[in-house]
Amino acid sequence: MDTKIIRIDEQHIDMALIEEAGKIIKAGGLVAFPTETVYGLGGDALNPLSSEKIYKAKGRPSDNPLIVHIADMQYLDRIVRKVPDSAYKLAERFWPGPLTMILYKADMVPYETTGGLDTVAVRMPVHRVARELIKAAGGYVAAPSANRSGRPSPTLAKYVAEDMAGRIDMIIDGGNVEIGLESTIIDLTSKEPTVLRPGCITKQMLSQVLSGVEEDITLMRDDAGQAPRAPGMKYRHYAPQGDMTVVSGEEGRVTEYINEQVFLRKSDNKRTGVICTDASVEKYRADVCKSVGNRNDEAGIARELYRVLREFDDEKVEVIYAEAFDADGIGQAIMNRLLKAAGHKVVCV
Repeated sequence: MDTKIIRIDEQHIDMALIEEAGKIIKAGGLVAFPTETVYGLGGDALNPLSSEKIYKAKGRPSDNPLIVHIADMQYLDRIVRKVPDSAYKLAERFWPGPLTMILYKADMVPYETTGGLDTVAVRMPVHRVARELIKAAGGYVAAPSANRSGRPSPTLAKYVAEDMAGRIDMIIDGGNVEIGLESTIIDLTSKEPTVLRPGCITKQMLSQVLSGVEEDITLMRDDAGQAPRAPGMKYRHYAPQGDMTVVSGEEGRVTEYINEQVFLRKSDNKRTGVICTDASVEKYRADVCKSVGNRNDEAGIARELYRVLREFDDEKVEVIYAEAFDADGIGQAIMNRLLKAAGHKVVCV
């Protein structure tokens, strides 16, 4: 399959190109497109064959649910049994934006899209290219991240092409994404509203709208044995090709430990890498040291993380050590992704 790559500027959208992409999705094809979080791989959410194509293109297990993207609130009540007041409250505050809500699905949503579940994950992106594409495609676009399953999510179109060229019909290049981590997922079908995946919309922010917001117990631990209730809850995710370990503890001990391990792995003729911050990048002796930014700028770290993981692959790094981050606010989402990328391999020093 030849994959067509087109460029669309969010500030000057070429509607003819959008209509072309929308027709591909309506016809059962797949189009990768930018959102404010990461690039998504879009297909017709109401066409079971399209969802099966998404799973095949990604190499993704079919029990891993897809997120249905909409562009207007009027489309929500068509794909869920009943929209609860809690969903309206969250939508008023956070939609369009990086928040996904889990609700009970209507019959028109195929089980191929929901991973066999009676619930559906729904979000409304803020990115103008994404919203116009959703409208052109019929209003319902199923879109996981546009990467091969398990790899770091793409924040640039070149990484989409790296994983998906020859597998899908079209890639829309919209430049850099704004956020860099996937949306927060909140389950509104559980006894209490429960965060299933952390993102830049934090539990604290959600709690300003809804009372009793809880967090799933698997957010910061190995959940490989759990049945997936939402995207990203099962299987190794966001992983570079190299073997990765997260190191936590007092700053000096972390630096000392990582440098000791780097020395040992170099002795084994392994190409080594370190994920760190601006303040510590000069302290490491790895072959490749990459800063994700200022430790106090969590939004900046989130934006850079997947790019750095991808660059380690570009530079053939075989062993990676990552500094840990505070698991508060957006830091929780950063640590969630790091832990999954490392397969929950953590050393405390």
